[in-house]
This record gives sequence, C-alpha cells and structure tokens, in this order.
Amino acid sequence: MRPAPASTRPPRRRAVRWSRRVAQLLAGVLVLLAAAFAVLWAVMPGVADAEERVTARLAEHAGAPLDADVPPRIAAALLATEDSHFRSHPGIDWRGVLRAPLGLVTGVDQGGSTLHQQLARALYEDGATDPAAKARAVVLAVKLDRAWSDEQILRMYLDTAYFGHGFYGVRAAAEGYFGRAPEQLTWAQATMLVGLVQAPSAYDPLVHPERAAARQEHVLDRLVAVGALDRAEADEVAAQPWDLVGAG
Repeated sequence: MRPAPASTRPPRRRAVRWSRRVAQLLAGVLVLLAAAFAVLWAVMPGVADAEERVTARLAEHAGAPLDADVPPRIAAALLATEDSHFRSHPGIDWRGVLRAPLGLVTGVDQGGSTLHQQLARALYEDGATDPAAKARAVVLAVKLDRAWSDEQILRMYLDTAYFGHGFYGVRAAAEGYFGRAPEQLTWAQATMLVGLVQAPSAYDPLVHPERAAARQEHVLDRLVAVGALDRAEADEVAAQPWDLVGAG
C-alpha cells in the first residue's frame, strides 16, 4: 500500500493535537470543579433545618404545607418537566453542572438545575441566581440529597414553590386556582399548575390563558416523553377544561 501524500499528514497531526488539548482542557475544568466543590462542602452549612425553613417561609406568606403524600399526578408532571432524573441523581445532574461554565462564558443560562438545586436556592440563597449562588446551591443540593429522602425533598419543593397570585405552596395554589385540594386535581389541572413553576406571571392562566395552554402542552409532551402518558391520553387531557375558580 502506498503511503498517503505528505500534504495530508500535517492536518491529521494538527487534529490529533487539537483533540488532546481539548481533552486536557476538559480534564483541567473537572479538576477545578472538584477542588471548588470540596472547599465549598467544608465551609457551607448543613441542611438539617430545611423543613424548618420551609415552615417559616409558608408562615410568612400565610401558606399551608401538604397534609398528605405528594399527589401522583402532580409529582409525575413536575418530575417529567423539571427534573426527569430526580430519583437517580445525587442532587445534581452532572450534565447540567458541566454546562454551567459555558453559561459563564456566553452569558446564557444553560439550564440543568435539579429540584434539589432549585430548593437550595430558595431556602438558603433567597432565590439568587448569580454564579456564586448557583455554585453554593450545587453543594447544598448534594447535602439535601444525603440528608432527606426523595419524598421529603419533593414535598419541600412543592411547599416552597410560588405559583402566582400570592399562592405559595401547591396546596394554596390548588385551592386558589381550582377550589380543590391538590390530590383532587385532574390531569388537566395538575399539568397546568406545574407549568406555572417556571414563570408564574408569564404563564398566568387568568391573564395569559394562551401562554398557560402552550406551557401545559410542553408539560404534556414531557409526560409522553418519559412514558407517563401516551400521545392519545395527552391530547385528551389538553382538550379538557381547567375549571378555574372565578374564570368566566
């Protein structure tokens, strides 16, 4: 076999060198992230008071906690939409963590925050989303995962979340929007309500029903993607009314 022309060899060598540099860069980033995590782990507080903080937050806003297990429909819709790997990751999704440095460079939020991280920011960072707060939330998220069960974290998240119109916690939101307890919500109501978590004002069903419906469609698409509903079931839910309290 004749050797490849000499003119084709330098580009190959350059490609190999570039691949090695990228690998070295990624390895360096991982080392720095691990070192930063270790330092923050040592200096950040514990999370044994998480439930106390949730109770205080609800009391401040005249809310009430869930008085039963998290309703299955609400849990399924929330996890499918916000954190589909909730029950398998250790509080953080490494894919989201590795996207974070890119967000710092581009100035664009890369997403990927787990429910644990969102809960940590709400309880310990007063909802701050600056880079330092996000870094601390990563460590606190792992601490939450180690200290509390999945069910407890899910309950605390739903008791802490804001759903618009002064409704703090899923119980107040269910009663305020539908006049029902959370466990009594239909699929249509549960998927609309979960859609509010990301941006309650933008998806306000009383002010922006079209946006709320579009957001609900996204929640339903996620439920189909994770296998909780099939396409026909999701389409049937999308066609059902919300029966909002006070909505003409």
